Amino acid sequence: MPFIKIYVHLVFTTKNSHPFLDTADKRSKVWKHIKENSLKKDVHIDCVNGYSQHCHCLVSLGANQTIAQVAQLIKGESSFWINKKEMTQDKFGWQTEYWAVSVSESIISNVRRYIWNQEQHHTKKTYEDEIKDFIDKYGEGG
Repeated sequence: MPFIKIYVHLVFTTKNSHPFLDTADKRSKVWKHIKENSLKKDVHIDCVNGYSQHCHCLVSLGANQTIAQVAQLIKGESSFWINKKEMTQDKFGWQTEYWAVSVSESIISNVRRYIWNQEQHHTKKTYEDEIKDFIDKYGEGG
């Protein structure tokens, strides 16, 4: 069996950046579901958190997994679950796009701390400013 240890910081936003996940209770339920369901699908999410209109996941990719597959699985299944549970007034959905960057093992603890502190982080910085900072740091991508 191959030994693979590739971490990816994955970020995706709600459709039209609508603040569907507008309470801490709602977010907590969604993050818990994402983590539990991902385990059933052999997707290892080290940590997950976010704010009212976006989600951060620190994912450890498996040997046969691509970022696109993992993002689709997490987003597609969680959208279905949120709608089935009627957690939002309007139909819930995630944007098609996502942001992903590789994470060196030497900074895993920093990324975990950053993801876990999303509630506090967004009392000081908007999601738009956060994404601008990511783009400034890592470039536009492609």
